[in-house]
Amino acid sequence: MTEDRRQAAHRVRCDAAEMARARPHPAHRANGDEQAYAGANYAMSFTKGLEHDKKTGLVADVAHAEAYRRAIDDGRIDAFTTEVPVPTTEPFLGLDADGAVRRRRQWEAPTAGVVYDLEGPDAQAVTMPPAPGLGSDELTYEMAEVYELAVLRDVPFAAFDNNLLPPADPELAKVAASVARLNAMAYKPASGAGRPRKTDETGAVGLHQAFRGASPGVDRGPYLSQFLLIGTDLQEEGAGGPESGQVRYGAQTIDQRVPVAVPGQDYMTTEDDWFHVQNGANVRDDGTLFGAAAPRRFIATPRDLATYVHDDALYQAYLNACLILLAQDAPLDPAFDRMVGRAKMTTPAGALERNATGFALFGGPHILTLVTEVATRALKAVRFQKYNVHLRLRPETLGGRLVKHADIKAAWPIVGSRLSTMAKDLGPTFNAVRKLTAPSSTAKTPVYLPMAFQEGSPMHPAYGAGHATVAGACVTVLKAFFDTGAQYLSREETRPGKPARQVERFRRPAEGDAIRAYAPAANGATLDDVSADTHLPLTLEGELNKLCANISIGRNMGGVHYFSDYYDSARMGEAIAIGMLEEQALCYAPDRFVLSLPTFDGEELRIGRA
Repeated sequence: MTEDRRQAAHRVRCDAAEMARARPHPAHRANGDEQAYAGANYAMSFTKGLEHDKKTGLVADVAHAEAYRRAIDDGRIDAFTTEVPVPTTEPFLGLDADGAVRRRRQWEAPTAGVVYDLEGPDAQAVTMPPAPGLGSDELTYEMAEVYELAVLRDVPFAAFDNNLLPPADPELAKVAASVARLNAMAYKPASGAGRPRKTDETGAVGLHQAFRGASPGVDRGPYLSQFLLIGTDLQEEGAGGPESGQVRYGAQTIDQRVPVAVPGQDYMTTEDDWFHVQNGANVRDDGTLFGAAAPRRFIATPRDLATYVHDDALYQAYLNACLILLAQDAPLDPAFDRMVGRAKMTTPAGALERNATGFALFGGPHILTLVTEVATRALKAVRFQKYNVHLRLRPETLGGRLVKHADIKAAWPIVGSRLSTMAKDLGPTFNAVRKLTAPSSTAKTPVYLPMAFQEGSPMHPAYGAGHATVAGACVTVLKAFFDTGAQYLSREETRPGKPARQVERFRRPAEGDAIRAYAPAANGATLDDVSADTHLPLTLEGELNKLCANISIGRNMGGVHYFSDYYDSARMGEAIAIGMLEEQALCYAPDRFVLSLPTFDGEELRIGRA
């Protein structure tokens, strides 16, 4: 028996290895901007952390950019190591005028994409299409989106839903003005070219579709996913219901509220600040970012969501979502009904109880482990895309290129002309930004992208996005394990010896159910019941897709990513999770393991062994 088990375990591992080997390793294609503009000091490449020329904003020494690229291609960390020239415990940029040490930020995991893994698709077996290139209407449009999100950074999310505020509300008018500027641009998201956005019945981006994701359900109900707001039901412990925002985490709770960053305070809007950050200066200061009080509130504005994704534990939102679903006893994928780990099975006569339950097998620990395990695979795959394939510059840097377009054009006419055209197309958006950053100015020139964080973007390229790839992978696992057709509903329930109370959870609808949904109050102090919103009910599929989009586009709200970073990265993360689930399906010999999940593009996918 021992020998049989040994051979069976070996066979499963070999089958998984063969499955992984059979996956084609795709060709990885960039948009060509790195090579096309190499002669213009790599004007469209990620060079943050290198020394830049203050006049043009471009890398000062082409040899440095090329040495950086060679170090990435070499795949070894040694080339990123230098001796510290003065006694200090941190990497450093040099000395300020007063002699103080200026800290240097470090590039993040530039070699992670060349390592191997023992489960799931190899980091280089998944890919992303080329990013929008300089000169394309799509790139201009998504730069406009990032700037417009900076304009709206302190507008309540209620204004992003055309059902939650009176039509004459001035906050609603601000979002409508941004949407109008986007709809006036040459790129049309409904045209089928590039990455589509949600649109209204006219084919335009409507108020209720703007700045949302692109998957089924993301335009239903409030802007924010319920999983970024609600907690678990702790009423019987006197700690409130889901509207309290307290998520049970074992014997502890997780508070869904975030610190409040100082409203109206943006960064890197001057040449000096922008320049120092491009050179890699570490200027983050939480005392300035949050102020002295730093109260907490529910995520109520784009700045709050940017705060969440500034410091989250990357898989944090999906771990919380899984904890909420488990606490609600949300229905699992119907294909699990006859699995040995299920406590109940469904028959034509109804549900039958088993005298065994899951736990280690299709229970809480199993799902909680897998929903976080995929994050490391996602990060390695996206690092290969970031560094080894695309090396895409961040929006903050492209914004600086637009400010400097005339100086760049004088030295490099081709790239400068394309930047000049983009700057002209973004004129109305620049004017809207200038009203916030310099209200008395009469200038008509481009402006730096106002950033939510002093240090701007992380120290790695834009495309793909780490947050979005992890989001795609983790959400796919949740969609695979839980019944995505469930809706968020409320029902009166009674238990022996207990008073009747309303219980809210994701479930299949039945008689007596009432639709449920929450949105943050404008000041973030509470969660409001918005069950009368006409864009309801909320499905589990839609709220998980929305969670992926919220976290990913929350990075755009900080100014550090583009829409295409979200769109393509989420789908790559989905492919990583599907590969891991396919290999895991080989391990369940006693059962016919089959599960289904709806993809981000709305297709139904079945995974498992017959």
